[in-house]
Amino acid sequence: MESNGLPDAQPTQADGWADTLAWAGARLRPGERIVAAEPLRGGWTSRMRRLRLTGPDGPRALVLRSFVKPFYAVHAPAMLGREMAVLDLLHRTPAGIPAARPVALDAHAAHCDHPSLLMTELPGSVRLDAADAERRAGLLARQLVRVHALAVAPSDRPRAYEAWTAPDRVRIPAGTARPGTWRRAVDVIRREPPAHRPRFLHRDFHPGNVLFTGAGADLAVSGVVDWVETSWGPPDLDVAHCATTLALLHGVPAGLAFADTYRAAGGQLSATARDHLHWRLLDALAFAPDAEKVAVPWRELGRADLTPAVLTARLEDYLAALLDRYDHDGATTGGVR
Repeated sequence: MESNGLPDAQPTQADGWADTLAWAGARLRPGERIVAAEPLRGGWTSRMRRLRLTGPDGPRALVLRSFVKPFYAVHAPAMLGREMAVLDLLHRTPAGIPAARPVALDAHAAHCDHPSLLMTELPGSVRLDAADAERRAGLLARQLVRVHALAVAPSDRPRAYEAWTAPDRVRIPAGTARPGTWRRAVDVIRREPPAHRPRFLHRDFHPGNVLFTGAGADLAVSGVVDWVETSWGPPDLDVAHCATTLALLHGVPAGLAFADTYRAAGGQLSATARDHLHWRLLDALAFAPDAEKVAVPWRELGRADLTPAVLTARLEDYLAALLDRYDHDGATTGGVR
């Protein structure tokens, strides 16, 4: 449909758009105006739009993030406020992390139709296909090491991490032929969280939140997006989240290998296999039973092969592989073999 003369395939009369458009337009450079609004695919919690601008300095684009779903709109002040603060911090602290620059925030929807954050656009695109997947994993690992190495003052530290599941909340797939694997995995996370040296975490770091440019030898990370879950906690948890995603996208071997790739890039993980396994399973079990929450945006981005049945099987195989590799009391991760 069109709103205010701007093409936009997503908004409807029910969810509103005019006030948000006016708010964004009032925050442009002198002489600039919005000439088009394009929906960006791949999001789950929020609606993303690219605003194309024209003005005295030539064309450019901004990205508008709006929380429309009622659950996320309620939590938007904390989530968008956290993202705004992190983006500002990243631009004040040189760390080799390509992130958007914040432009304006209306976290309480005081002026917009929905809570919104306006930010600069980053180059590149999300890559979820098999081509260059191994090379991308290496770049993901190196970028994640930089995130964890970010030195911040105590006053700039984000909130402590939150677990996204718990033993009694895990949803075991109906009809699984390996219920024992699931029970064993759940038992691993029944313990108290392992002691760890907390670091700055993206907390939702995975291929869907990283932009790339180029191909082959010219492949490069051009942006890291979606900083609403940024936390202070164990690096293993960020590694675990990216590893689970890689296992679901590209198969179990890709997920298993990521911790090794991260360590080879200079990252540090838990000293014992048992502790490392706790974080890996704490993340993987949060995707149960079928990873459908993340699969919807992945399919929108072209991965129609990632059906619930495929993802359920991959997740179960991944749990079994993690238990086989790491469930040995007292063993050390060493090189994470």
